[in-house]
Amino acid sequence: MLTKKSSFVHLSQAMKNRFSELNVGKHLRNAGITKKLGITCLSIFQLLFLLVFEHRNWYQARLSKQAVDLPGKDVIYRFLKVPTFNWRKFLSSLSFEVIQRFQKLTSSKRVSVFILDDSVYSRNRSKNVELLSRIHDHVTHKFVKGFSLLTLGWSDGFSFVPVDFGLLSSANQTNRFCEMDASIDKRTSGFKRRRESIQSKPNVAALLIQNALDNGLIADYVLMDTWFTHAPLIESITEKGLFVIGMVKQMKQRYCSNDKLLKLEDLYKLIKPTLQKRDVLGSIQVCLQTENQTPVKIVFVRNRNKKSEWLAILSTDTTLSDEEIVRIYGIVTAKLKWFLRNFDE
Repeated sequence: MLTKKSSFVHLSQAMKNRFSELNVGKHLRNAGITKKLGITCLSIFQLLFLLVFEHRNWYQARLSKQAVDLPGKDVIYRFLKVPTFNWRKFLSSLSFEVIQRFQKLTSSKRVSVFILDDSVYSRNRSKNVELLSRIHDHVTHKFVKGFSLLTLGWSDGFSFVPVDFGLLSSANQTNRFCEMDASIDKRTSGFKRRRESIQSKPNVAALLIQNALDNGLIADYVLMDTWFTHAPLIESITEKGLFVIGMVKQMKQRYCSNDKLLKLEDLYKLIKPTLQKRDVLGSIQVCLQTENQTPVKIVFVRNRNKKSEWLAILSTDTTLSDEEIVRIYGIVTAKLKWFLRNFDE
């Protein structure tokens, strides 16, 4: 019976080769994802992995013709609920191996980046999910039930590898519909994940980057959108030895230029752009209002969606040319929109 149950996953030969080549079973064991008896964790993981490519969920799989060969639903649910399984370590170690294989195929001069992105993970039909909360969707400008999904990825401009993620609840207890399970052992990875979920988004973003560096991942820059490009997070990332490139929003944030604190629109007036037909209008070097007075370069570019307006891109690497800053931020992020959207889903 156990032999039959262990063969319920029918992976193609190509997928079997990739699982073997990437040592998926080894990464599962190193992350503490093991079982003493019954169906192996690798077999269960392969089943869940296969469901994604078949565009089915577990309920639909149980209604299919192959249901007689599938394990019981309790096997799957217990596997997903074990708080001692360190899924973060598994993803990080697997990503590290994939990235190493990519780097063997590319030039050492190619720029590599970490990309921070956040989206809303909606669970409007849920009622009893741990730490389910009321989240504001900045795209639709509405509140939904669910979580904020913070994603960290690695890219060389052509390939994208998900490195880490954080599923965040609301830090305000009044916005949470359910609290965490009090019976979970506080020493487990599951409890640490739950405790992390009620921290602020910038703190978790810095934590994801630090975890990636601790696991041996290396990148030249960290790319961010306007939500993350603020002085405290920028300073935290630069202290880790990484450069930041991010879009800057016109807000109350001030920048130090010639001992004066100026807003973005004031800095734009200082560059006095003369070639109005160019996409890159000009740049200026200023300092952030931080403890270390971090020097940054702000490049102003034309908004292609509305040519009468401009956008600002900030870089802590002041040695880069204006065009190179725009190239790294624009080309790389444009290629990864599809990857980020599908990883969020």
